[in-house]
Amino acid sequence: MNIAICTLGCKVNQYETAAMERELAARGHALVPFEGPADAYVVNTCSVTAVSDRKSRQMIRRARKRSPDAVVAVCGCYAQTHREEVRALDVDLIAGTGDRMRFLDLLEGAVREREPVVSLDEALRRRSFEELPAGGLAARTRAMLKVEDGCVNFCTYCIIPYARGPVRSLPAASAAAEVRRLGEEGYREIVVTGIEISSWGRDLPGEPGLMDLIETVCRAAGDMRVRLGSLEPRTVTEDFCRRGAALPNLCPHFHLSLQSGCDATLRRMNRKYGAARYRESVDLLNRYFHRPAVTTDLITGFPGETEEEFAATLAFIRQCAFADMHIFPYSIRPGTPAAEMEQVPKAVKEERAARAAAAAREMRDAYLAACVGEVYPVLYEQSADGLCRGHAPNYAGVAVRGEGLHNQVRLTRIVSAGGGVLQGELCGE
Repeated sequence: MNIAICTLGCKVNQYETAAMERELAARGHALVPFEGPADAYVVNTCSVTAVSDRKSRQMIRRARKRSPDAVVAVCGCYAQTHREEVRALDVDLIAGTGDRMRFLDLLEGAVREREPVVSLDEALRRRSFEELPAGGLAARTRAMLKVEDGCVNFCTYCIIPYARGPVRSLPAASAAAEVRRLGEEGYREIVVTGIEISSWGRDLPGEPGLMDLIETVCRAAGDMRVRLGSLEPRTVTEDFCRRGAALPNLCPHFHLSLQSGCDATLRRMNRKYGAARYRESVDLLNRYFHRPAVTTDLITGFPGETEEEFAATLAFIRQCAFADMHIFPYSIRPGTPAAEMEQVPKAVKEERAARAAAAAREMRDAYLAACVGEVYPVLYEQSADGLCRGHAPNYAGVAVRGEGLHNQVRLTRIVSAGGGVLQGELCGE
């Protein structure tokens, strides 16, 4: 049958969708565009904010309107945490964030039987990691490897622990086997991802740490690059940096989730670090790696944030000199403690986001300008209009004149920077 999938949200959702796509293709089904006709529509939902909930509902309604006789199946975080809201949208199958292969069995059954099905477990009771095939579509150069699921941090603004359950880890030997398989399929870069990869290993015998896994993955990767997903700042210790710097294929790109640079705001968020500890992580990365790209997330206008607290955050991000930032005005997530706190007016949240974004652009431009003159092994991924585009190990976008470089890693000298992209020229090899 023809199946269309819409994926909302994070890299983990993207990974899980890619795994389902591989399995559906293996079962003989055809994957078709979500905007066209299909026998079944799958919406893999997100629920990280109320805005995410709204987008999830919009895509469900769009699928039902497009093909009233098709099966509409919903999975993901919004379905896990808001089953009654999803049930009210006239869907045929509701599942959550667990057991994706059983979800596909139920999808096939829903097409045959045309009977509504709800299949949800209690996320907080999960104790085992669901191993799914890593990778993606054949044309891709970069593959994601999910090594962890769940979170127990319980930040006051976040519902994800309730949607994903406690920490479960993929054993290092299984991760290495997947990496070797991806190398045989022709991928050139592995992105290690999960809901909270810094917690990897805490549920495994002996409680190994994240760097134990990364060393194993890098060895298995051979000449493939290995890139890390978002890290909890306290993961970055001197031992982490010393061991990481010794891995030649580990990309010097580190996304350290910040959310606020003010200690009082961080305490209200129930984050487990202060600004000084975060700055220590940034300093360690800059000491052990050559011009690393340190990137981050920031929430502006968190409940109770004063102008003085935001000013402290603004000063702090400038001190860190981030290579790039994702900035979000705080969005109320019903069902979380932060939703019950004193709210900052929408206009103030957005104005602070704009000020932070302006600072972020200045820092990004400064970081890219400092890359001019460097030579990077660039992984080229796309070609259009006489340009090949790819990414350096620090994840900076690079463009060169040429064609036919897809999935090649080529030494490239950076000659200029502008518009958020580096311009380069291929080195003679």
